[in-house]
Amino acid sequence: MPAAKKKPNPRRSLPLLYFLALILAVSSALPAYIQSNFLSQLVSLRFVSLFFMAANLCSVVAIIFFPDLIKKLSNYFMTKVVLIVFGISLLSLAISNSPLAGLLSIILYTATYNLIFINLDMIVDCFSKLDNMGRTWTTYRTFINLGWIAAPIFAASLIKTSNYSMAFLIAAFLVLPIFLIVMSQRKRLSDQVVYSREKIHTAIRKTWRNRNLRGIFFLALLLSIFFSCVVIYMPIYLHVYLGLDWSVLGPIFSFMLLPFLLVEIPAGIMADRYWGEKEMLAAGFIIIIISLLLFFFIKQPIIWLWATVLFLSRFGAALIEGMREAYFFKIVDPSDIGYINIFRTTTPLGYLLGSALALLILSYFSLPFLFLFLALIMLSSFVFIYSIKDTK
Repeated sequence: MPAAKKKPNPRRSLPLLYFLALILAVSSALPAYIQSNFLSQLVSLRFVSLFFMAANLCSVVAIIFFPDLIKKLSNYFMTKVVLIVFGISLLSLAISNSPLAGLLSIILYTATYNLIFINLDMIVDCFSKLDNMGRTWTTYRTFINLGWIAAPIFAASLIKTSNYSMAFLIAAFLVLPIFLIVMSQRKRLSDQVVYSREKIHTAIRKTWRNRNLRGIFFLALLLSIFFSCVVIYMPIYLHVYLGLDWSVLGPIFSFMLLPFLLVEIPAGIMADRYWGEKEMLAAGFIIIIISLLLFFFIKQPIIWLWATVLFLSRFGAALIEGMREAYFFKIVDPSDIGYINIFRTTTPLGYLLGSALALLILSYFSLPFLFLFLALIMLSSFVFIYSIKDTK
């Protein structure tokens, strides 16, 4: 393993990285919450899913080839490049007025959104210490989640007072201070390791042969499939099938997301000090499976009941998300850029597979059955949880 260079003080660097993650999350999430409605103005609803499938497929390809660019040009340099392209994609969304322009802008936005968080992940990993890895990564994820929770409030108010373009423009504007901070903190944020020179296909082969890396990869993939299905189809189910008004759904969804702020940091501390990640991964998937079954069986539009079940589902997801990050970065080194990039393909790949799964199931069954089939798929998580070795 290549020796790491001397690191700047983590106590000074990590708060800065948490702040960057927060602002970047807001900038990323503003378009994410409105992009499907925006696209529906350019194309018919049945083509919207195909746009997202194309965007996520391109993201997977971009992530696979990203390590070679980082090795040749450095992570710090590529962070600046991706930030610039990310800002351009947001400006492009603001002025898109045709299906082709919309498709290209969505592809560019989705790919750069995934790549920029890889850049940030690698910087955070350089400042993480093994004895508090769980707390570091769950704190980092909590700041990202805070940005994603705050973004819908801003997006809704912007759409009411102006239009979609204003939301995209503000998201682009937020990229500017991030870029300036990155430029001004070159000494602190520059690459702190000598990267492994192995090719991406070698990293893929080693990931597959390593049961711990293989197991956490598939667990992360299952979580992304869960997110893709419930984020897209749960609002449709509650609004169209059960008749809940958006004035009710808005507060419910805000309440639903609270576990991502409340759960991950305590879970990370417990994983460092008391329990291993396996126990909490298992608990998270049990909670998700129970929630999905309740999604299928509850047929009444009872507000408090749906708020509780949705909160429960995200409680399980928050546990898994926190332990996913903590476990993975405990078993890889910051120099292992190939492993990190392969791991980050789970988000776009999960959304791609989730969209395809939903398209297949909904061709033969009604929407509630999607949640039933998804619960059955989530049962496979226990095979992978059993296969990995706990870090405690």
